[in-house]
Amino acid sequence: MTDMTVAIIGAGVAGLYAAHLLRAAAIPFIVIEARDRLGGRVVTVDEAGQPSHDGFDLGPSWFWPHTQPAIASLVAELGLSAFGQNSDGDVIIERMSRETFQRYRGAGMDQQSMRLVGGTGALVRALATHVPAAQIWLERRVTAMALHADGVALTIRRADSSVEELKVKQVIAALPPRLLDATVTFAPTQEPATARRWRDTPTWMAPHAKFIAVYERAFWCDAGLSGTAQSMVGPMAEIHDASTAAGAGALFGFIGIGAEHRAAMGEASMTRACVEQLVRVFGAEAAAPKATLFKDWAADELTATPADRIMGGHPSAGNGPWVTGPWQDRLALAGSETSPSEPGYLAGAVVAAQRAFKEIVAKLAAAHAPQ
Repeated sequence: MTDMTVAIIGAGVAGLYAAHLLRAAAIPFIVIEARDRLGGRVVTVDEAGQPSHDGFDLGPSWFWPHTQPAIASLVAELGLSAFGQNSDGDVIIERMSRETFQRYRGAGMDQQSMRLVGGTGALVRALATHVPAAQIWLERRVTAMALHADGVALTIRRADSSVEELKVKQVIAALPPRLLDATVTFAPTQEPATARRWRDTPTWMAPHAKFIAVYERAFWCDAGLSGTAQSMVGPMAEIHDASTAAGAGALFGFIGIGAEHRAAMGEASMTRACVEQLVRVFGAEAAAPKATLFKDWAADELTATPADRIMGGHPSAGNGPWVTGPWQDRLALAGSETSPSEPGYLAGAVVAAQRAFKEIVAKLAAAHAPQ
């Protein structure tokens, strides 16, 4: 058993930002991540599905700097560049399969809806440069936490199924509370009301699936279309321009079919249906994408639990502490869903990490204060 001051569980945006703040405060930490990569629900890939520095986002894409000052400040601090989501052109509304779609004049470029140059993965890469590689443990799952008088003992399972223990003074759980409840055993157990709140909090992206079609160029712009469409026919409920800052043309859509139905259809059938919809909405040129990408987050065991396979609502900002009882002095939650503002979004991850960092600093200071 190795001693460490703080363990951060999860290397998504929240976990990496918490690590960045702890390093700046000279507080020793370790980041423990179950995946073989950084980023959590942030995944930016090229048309072959490989990690890319200027690719397509299979997870979140947008942030709104005018209403989300925390992430706007972080983007500026890290020196990242952003560009507005394309909304220059008409919007298509598809209400019924037997009716011709309707075309409406768009509102023009909305500068509040922004994307990062290089994809959202640029935020993960920039944060990772502030965290020493030796302080990030990949392919390690925290399966249990046991509370002791002087800290917390973590049980960690490696990729080869071997088990190790780590003793820390404080823990930041930077993952969705529902996933935390489903994958980690606590001794003593969490108070019933707290555990129930964790289970009842929807995990953003977890019930959803995203489809991306990559083209040689953004041909829809030639027709005066923004690439935005809303559909009650499907399979995609909403579609948007996903072209990169470098000019690679792409459209993406959120699948409006439930997780069980998606699983029954399979990826190949889902892809065909999505391309057929793009042809129906944007014309014959949409029939021949140079590549397609599909990510079903409900099938990702490191994101979704069985409860997430039911289409759920967006997490809501709630009042009251996320940790109560004996664990309150040793555990802080930093998943985006726990943020008091913008829960579930990228901005929520930043705010939640800031709050958890402040909680940990206060607890460590109190532990060292003269009695």
